Amino acid sequence: MENIIECRNLTHYYNKRKIYENLNFSVPKGRILGLLGKNGTGKTTSINILSGYLKPKEGECLIFGENIIDMKHHTRSKIGLLIEGHVQYDFMNIEQIEKFYSRFYSKWKKEAYYELMSRLKVAPKQKISRMSCGQRSQVALGLILAQDPELLILDDFSLGLDPGYRRLFVDYLKEYATSEDKTVFLTSHIIQDMERLIDDCIIMDYGKILSQLPIKNLLDNFKKVTCSLPERYSLEDMTDFYNPSLIGSKLEVYTFLPEKEIRSYFHERQIPNNNLRTEFLNLEDAFIGLTGKY
Repeated sequence: MENIIECRNLTHYYNKRKIYENLNFSVPKGRILGLLGKNGTGKTTSINILSGYLKPKEGECLIFGENIIDMKHHTRSKIGLLIEGHVQYDFMNIEQIEKFYSRFYSKWKKEAYYELMSRLKVAPKQKISRMSCGQRSQVALGLILAQDPELLILDDFSLGLDPGYRRLFVDYLKEYATSEDKTVFLTSHIIQDMERLIDDCIIMDYGKILSQLPIKNLLDNFKKVTCSLPERYSLEDMTDFYNPSLIGSKLEVYTFLPEKEIRSYFHERQIPNNNLRTEFLNLEDAFIGLTGKY
């Protein structure tokens, strides 16, 4: 499968603070990939590198086979980018800003823009300056969809939207990207939105990738394990699990191991346990299981 994005051995730091080192990931054509991570793990840094605004200290980022640093204008026109700040020219209304932007793009598809505005119930004469932050972000996204890019890079795409509009927009973006065979790389702090939308998921911790999997594989295999242990039991034998914790006599760990292997693991190491139970997770709980609660 053709990769639209390939990041190889990315290393970046600000002054002496290392963000990540030798980071590698790819995004295949036609897939929607979500980047998840706690604050400060490098999500915005990654967006800035992908958009060409930031040059990594080491490594390279290829999009459509070209290095983002010296990408040709024709190739760059295939990328639609949404970052913080959203819409400029907020003195215009919905109709005026569409006509203004249409002059700069040869493949302009205004129906994509007006379809989203219609679903959001935004009036054509409504001024951008009188819109909420969430509405402005969707106007920006509508303008990006109308550009008909092959790749969409979206940073905090649902910022400011209430739950109903977020659900509407997530479903619309999924439908649009699938039907038009678009490739999407996005971030969001609202993980419930991502679970409905993405095909693949990268979960980052400080300085590294913890997991890069299709969302179905992650949710079908990653699980929480709980059981009762003697109080004050040492967790030194739990190094093969994610984020082991012991509250009173209740052990809680996370793992990709099948249940049969979990039981064998406990048995072979003579780890006492009672009432061992495995539980499959939604994406938010899987994220917390991989990265830790704090």
